[in-house]
Amino acid sequence: MGRTVRRAVRFLRRPKVFDAALVIVISVPAVIALVVMIARGETGEAPRLAHYLVGAALLLWRRRRPVLTAALLTALDVAGHALGLITIADLPAFIALYSVGRHTSGRVTALTSLAAYAAYALAGELFQPGKGNWVGYLFAVGTTVGVGQLVRLRAELDERARSEAADAAVREERRRIARELHDIVAHHITVITALVGGARATLPAEQEVTRDALKSAEQTAREAMTEMRLLLDVLRADDVLRDGDLIGAGGTGPDAATGVGAERLPALVAEARSAGLSTSLTVTGTPVALPAPVDLAVYRIVQEALTNTRKHAAGARAGVRLAYEPEAVEVEVVDDGRATGSGTPGFGLGGMAERVTLCGGRLTTGPHPGGGFRVHARIPLETP
Repeated sequence: MGRTVRRAVRFLRRPKVFDAALVIVISVPAVIALVVMIARGETGEAPRLAHYLVGAALLLWRRRRPVLTAALLTALDVAGHALGLITIADLPAFIALYSVGRHTSGRVTALTSLAAYAAYALAGELFQPGKGNWVGYLFAVGTTVGVGQLVRLRAELDERARSEAADAAVREERRRIARELHDIVAHHITVITALVGGARATLPAEQEVTRDALKSAEQTAREAMTEMRLLLDVLRADDVLRDGDLIGAGGTGPDAATGVGAERLPALVAEARSAGLSTSLTVTGTPVALPAPVDLAVYRIVQEALTNTRKHAAGARAGVRLAYEPEAVEVEVVDDGRATGSGTPGFGLGGMAERVTLCGGRLTTGPHPGGGFRVHARIPLETP
């Protein structure tokens, strides 16, 4: 029962549903009265009720077109004054003026309110002179619009409070993740670096190939630790996340702090070769400075693609292509291996897709027509 009530309340809170329900509620008494009068043959009040019902119907636009709705209802009421149908503003007009305050702000609200008051005050003096209606309309218009403004301000403050609470929760979660990474992952990387360095130091001089492999592994671990520290600094930052980006002093976002990008692709390819993966790099076009998110996305796509090749297509060869175009950059990694089906599926391809999407680009992955696997991304140079 409670769930049904909550569902009904959520349904009625939908803007279009609420506005339609409002029109129905305020129209039903007038419709009943009109039907009864027509049945009795009493049509004297029919124009007055018709005037009211037309005004009520106009409220269906009050949220999407508050100024237009208020203007139409003001004009309708002025005509009602001129025809002697009404002596004060109808209820739909007050609801429309409230909507102006609720859904507009600043100069628009002030000018609309002033114009509505001027029209009502002038109509009162012309069609009901000497009654001082201009004073009543000053209070009525000002109060109605003011209430709408107060409700709008309260809603904005509530939304800001919810946003700040969400930002605080995100910052606390980032700091928690940073602590976990420091205490667990960073510790293990440090231990690995020390063990590999110790093993290299104990090797006989004639085992040059093994020594070089261990040296490369040690260097890779040190680089991973450097990137880990940079990421920990980003995670501990107190800046506020907006739209998936970190707004800091430079406005460059968290990805700019990692220090990797397209310029490091040759080093990344060299590391892949030293790890036993035959890899080539081709760069076409004129290299240009890439936006920080794009620069990092290019590097991470190649890094993840080469890692996947080593994991799932042992003994394969990989080719990396980076193409600079006037309005975009393309990166492609193709291997000629045959997937072994071993290993546990990870989050690499999903992470690639997220990075490319955030940069406004498009990622395609899948089997290559000539055999092997292909990862291709095209990213515009102007990020959204």
